[in-house]
Amino acid sequence: MRLDDLNGLDEAAATREFLRCCGSRRWAARMAASRPFADPRTMAAAAEQAFDTLDRADWLEAFAAHPKIGGSDGSRGSGRFVGSGSGRSGGSDDWSAREQALVAEAADQTRQRLADANRDYQARFGYIFIVCATGKTAAEMLALLERRLQHDPGAELRIAADEQTKITLLRLTKLLADDQDNN
Repeated sequence: MRLDDLNGLDEAAATREFLRCCGSRRWAARMAASRPFADPRTMAAAAEQAFDTLDRADWLEAFAAHPKIGGSDGSRGSGRFVGSGSGRSGGSDDWSAREQALVAEAADQTRQRLADANRDYQARFGYIFIVCATGKTAAEMLALLERRLQHDPGAELRIAADEQTKITLLRLTKLLADDQDNN
């Protein structure tokens, strides 16, 4: 999608596109209302400003839209996914699979340890482990997960929110690159 196309969508359609990047409905609505964007940098700055207004419930909603790292069953943080990609190539499901691609290359033992640590994390913090997985191996993510299990809940929520922000900014770039990837 080109930036001009995104700017030209009605508010509901723009919100759906932004939900592909981040599962927080409040964030997506703020992004849709912030248009038009002059360029991708302006859009990224608006995204960060919108993130500054989110509360715990908004972050948890965003986290719930992600599949578990290394989850082979496609399970998500809450069992629902508000930002699914409408079945077209480049949707958020495709993005998640590509972001976590290196997990598939991991040994079965590493993937099992990742699944076990994910369960421990969710039991401790109440939401799935969120990490910007792009370019990280399963072993790197496992090490991060095990370290982050030691955090207190308040600090961990801030770290997870920072990771969500990184993921979203990458996905905003993917959103604008979608047409180029499919032509």
